[in-house]
Amino acid sequence: MSTSQSRPATRGEIESPASTGWPLIAALGVTLVAAGLLTHLLVGLLGGSLVIAGLVGWFRAVVPHEAHEVVVVSESSVIPRDGPVEGSHLEVGEKNHRARLPLAVHPYSAGLIGGRAGGAAMAVLAIIYGTIRYHSMWYPVNLLASVGSARIAALSHDQLLLFSWVGLWLACIIHLSVSSLVGLLYAVILPIFPSKPVLVGGIVAPLLWSGLLYSGEGVINPVLNARIDWFWFITSQFVFGLVVGMVVTRREKIRTMQHQSFTIRAGFETSSAPGAGEPKDQA
Repeated sequence: MSTSQSRPATRGEIESPASTGWPLIAALGVTLVAAGLLTHLLVGLLGGSLVIAGLVGWFRAVVPHEAHEVVVVSESSVIPRDGPVEGSHLEVGEKNHRARLPLAVHPYSAGLIGGRAGGAAMAVLAIIYGTIRYHSMWYPVNLLASVGSARIAALSHDQLLLFSWVGLWLACIIHLSVSSLVGLLYAVILPIFPSKPVLVGGIVAPLLWSGLLYSGEGVINPVLNARIDWFWFITSQFVFGLVVGMVVTRREKIRTMQHQSFTIRAGFETSSAPGAGEPKDQA
């Protein structure tokens, strides 16, 4: 999603329109505006904000000057001026022909590590919240455990302040599973926004799912909705998103398998076969 002006192209290079993910943000915003008509006003407001942000970012990529990026061209791909020119069909993925974006993603291990790091940051913040607000670090733990246990959800406020082995183990399982899953999603989604992935992961994404949870929790789990401190909850989501975004973006990206042959992607052959693991074009 590069919108900065690129350096002038030199010999062996060409300028092509820079990639951008802002249209995707605008489309998501339109979807949320429509969803807000059926769910909650905040969902519609969040969608409207994304529409405005998406359109502004999209327009800035072309106005007042269209953003370009420099692409290196190999000598073999340059068409000579003299002599006959023969055309050939490109296969899917060859020289990025009909390639699916992004061309490279972060490894899944980066998402798992980032998710667990963000989950640890959320856990520390939850303990601080419980200690300051209720003078008990076990209140947020038992509150999270109530998502998976009707018995814990039926406990009184005073009972939620007490330590519970069941609540501790259940909260750990839920928190670790959800954090790891969201971390994997970050590893896959953040490469779509190469310009400011930490901003997207730390602000846009938490704001999105926090708004969805706030609008739907009253229907999904009214008891839990009445006990959640939404200020601390949304703050913890921002902390989680920032930590995951920083951890994931620090890991080197790996190319997707779309440049491989179908037999390798389907698992019929391995990349150890002669020439099978080499991409058709690294450009």
